[in-house]
Amino acid sequence: MSLYGAAKAVIAPATRTLWPIEADGVDHVPARGPVILASNHLSNIDPLFIGVAVPRPVVFIAKEELFADGNAAQRALTRALRGLGQLSVDRKPGQSAQEAMDNSLQVLREGNVFGIFPEGTRSPDGRLYRGQTGLAWLALSSGAPVVPVALYGTDRILPHGRTVPVLRRVGMRFGPAVDLSPWQGEAGRARSRRAATDAIMAAIQRLSGQEQVPRFAATVKAEMEEERADRGGTGRG
Repeated sequence: MSLYGAAKAVIAPATRTLWPIEADGVDHVPARGPVILASNHLSNIDPLFIGVAVPRPVVFIAKEELFADGNAAQRALTRALRGLGQLSVDRKPGQSAQEAMDNSLQVLREGNVFGIFPEGTRSPDGRLYRGQTGLAWLALSSGAPVVPVALYGTDRILPHGRTVPVLRRVGMRFGPAVDLSPWQGEAGRARSRRAATDAIMAAIQRLSGQEQVPRFAATVKAEMEEERADRGGTGRG
């Protein structure tokens, strides 16, 4: 048994006991070969549930902060994510987005399952935001199929600002691979990357039923932070 398999043999039963998982359409994930799982993003704990539900090892390249040491719950999450083969990325000054994409492309070239949250950050309000086009670049450059994934309920388990998870049921739906043939061979064209990414996000929306927002989540989050700062500065709390 591989290290991943040994870790999952321990982590998966514990996870399913604490948070019963209802996963539909997992058979859409190919049994072998490279594949991209493109999911909506509601909580920091999302990679754990996808990793538990999918039979094959899934590699996510997650931000370094997700692997922070903290209270017992945070340390347990860190151990679970690392046990399931997740890679942390420290976006140091000078590291380009293309460098991160190249690392992700290598995961696919090795025939692995790569998980990605195309919104780039957690949804600030439960809606589905615009996807980053790095997703389409990966898909069109590698030729790997893109399977859309919709998570629901994870935002109630570990919402933003909470450090101790709540025990609740988790659901996810996997859809058939998105047809990206209209943009085949056009990874270098910005319009094609945008159109392909939009097609993938539309497939995620059909699975999740979320309201779709034609803006980037990071932009909305920055605006919300600025508004909170302004209220604090004027004493309106």
